[in-house]
Amino acid sequence: MPLRMAIVPVTAFRQNCTVLFDPDSRRAMVVDPGGEPGRIIEMLLAQGLTVERILLTHGHLDHAGGAAGLREVLDSSYKAAGRPGVEIWGPDEADRFLLQSIEQQQERFGLQGLVNVLPDRWLQEGDVVPFGDWKFEAFHCPGHTPGSLVYVERGERLAFVGDVLFRGSIGRSDFAYGDGAALVAAIKEKLFPLGDDIRFIPGHGEGSTFGEERATNPFLQGV
Repeated sequence: MPLRMAIVPVTAFRQNCTVLFDPDSRRAMVVDPGGEPGRIIEMLLAQGLTVERILLTHGHLDHAGGAAGLREVLDSSYKAAGRPGVEIWGPDEADRFLLQSIEQQQERFGLQGLVNVLPDRWLQEGDVVPFGDWKFEAFHCPGHTPGSLVYVERGERLAFVGDVLFRGSIGRSDFAYGDGAALVAAIKEKLFPLGDDIRFIPGHGEGSTFGEERATNPFLQGV
């Protein structure tokens, strides 16, 4: 059966936390649980899913701030049932400073409950994240953050791009650590060559395809 997924918007930023799952085994992988772990767990329980991995695209609070809390609750439940714990993978280690300052970041936005986190495994360009019969390849696309990773499952023609690319826009690069030229170059040189038919789930808002954005995205036209 094909890979299934459900999107749970979390935090005041309405970040697209995505739950991927195998409809046969009911095994799941959670991409970017930025907050409100209780809402994510409600969805997991409703679908009868068991999480084996949390995957992070980058270190901003609205993408990673709920990862530690989600893992803590799941690990407690799974341990009691004799199941393996949940691992957190990604992003690239260049985002370490962001992951270690989530609690400080949230104060600027008046948020609560988000927690600093470090992954069990840092990822980098070319690494492959296995999930059931699927394999998500990591592409390092800096510019929004230094360690932003995009994950692409070539067979499913599906990508998780975090805040690298949006429908009609691209990620912010006006941070002290941002780099707009590097961001555009990564999108054009690493992502678009993978195929116009690849659909992507962005960190916020509606999805699109690489082909649609290559043809119409105003931030990606011209040289």
